[in-house]
Amino acid sequence: MKGTKTEKLNLDSSGYFLGREEGCLFIRDFKGNKRRFPLNLNTIGQIEIRSGNAVSSGALVTCCYFGIDLIVETARGHAVGVLVGLDNSSHVLNRLAQYEAFASKRSFDIAKAFLIGKLKGQDCLLSKYGLRRLDPFCYEQVKNAEAKSLSSLRHTLTNIEGRCAYQYFQQVFSLLPEFLRPKNRTTFKAYDRTNNLLDLAYTVLSWHVHVALIKAKLEPFHGFLHSVQFGKPSLVCDFMEIYRYLIDDFIFGFCKDLSEKNFVLKEEAFSNSRKGKRQYLNKVTNDEFLKSLSLFFRSKVEIPRIKVGKRQEVETLISEEALLFAKYLREEIPAWNPRLPTV
Repeated sequence: MKGTKTEKLNLDSSGYFLGREEGCLFIRDFKGNKRRFPLNLNTIGQIEIRSGNAVSSGALVTCCYFGIDLIVETARGHAVGVLVGLDNSSHVLNRLAQYEAFASKRSFDIAKAFLIGKLKGQDCLLSKYGLRRLDPFCYEQVKNAEAKSLSSLRHTLTNIEGRCAYQYFQQVFSLLPEFLRPKNRTTFKAYDRTNNLLDLAYTVLSWHVHVALIKAKLEPFHGFLHSVQFGKPSLVCDFMEIYRYLIDDFIFGFCKDLSEKNFVLKEEAFSNSRKGKRQYLNKVTNDEFLKSLSLFFRSKVEIPRIKVGKRQEVETLISEEALLFAKYLREEIPAWNPRLPTV
């Protein structure tokens, strides 16, 4: 459909050049072959360009002018920046509504909605594999939680979340091959291979969420369920909770065919008192993992799009959910409950 930004360009290997000529963006490979993308069709919504490729200043100007998000990545596929036009900051209504909601009792409902979305996702995954589902009383505890401030409510919700997370990971780790099963979920610079793999996949998820929030004209560093701290994209963290179960399911599927030879040890020191060898995927497997994860974000789920279509890609769903959340903040819709795909 003309004018619908559904196309995404990925320069995820090296030796490519992104340029502009005669009303087109083009990609030229190292052999000199070109693919052209007419700008008058206005179909390109996003470009991912990895280190090892080149881009012209004209192409950068074009991306800003036509509202095409340009995501810059390291050679290993780690997103480090997003280029957006100056007019991206001109949409202040969403941010104002976000700040006003944070300062009101609506913030309580929003924080609860994020946690309930996370618990429902975990329950969905447990149900898929015939594991013991979460206690329904957890939902009632979240819904009925009361506090005098958002910070004290967060403390109550964190306790509920922690209990559910323990039960969840104790069960889902049994889905992994035995040599990959960790004793528990470690979230900060883990040494074992599985927790490192989860952290890598969650990091990729965070990039998709961050871009979606920027496109929805929201403030990624001003969240509700997670505390607001310097350098912490708390709204990104909030939204990530909704989709972690999808990443978990992807990882369990990817790990089925892995063996010891797919991993390497790397000695690292986080402080004078904490040194050790961390387990990572080797380069070949890591590249395969990132490519598979990229394809996962482009896979279809059975959730209707806001305007047209009964199915949509996972990354589109994340973007649409950010837009719906913004509409709720502006009080254009009466309630917001995250739409969760089945697994």
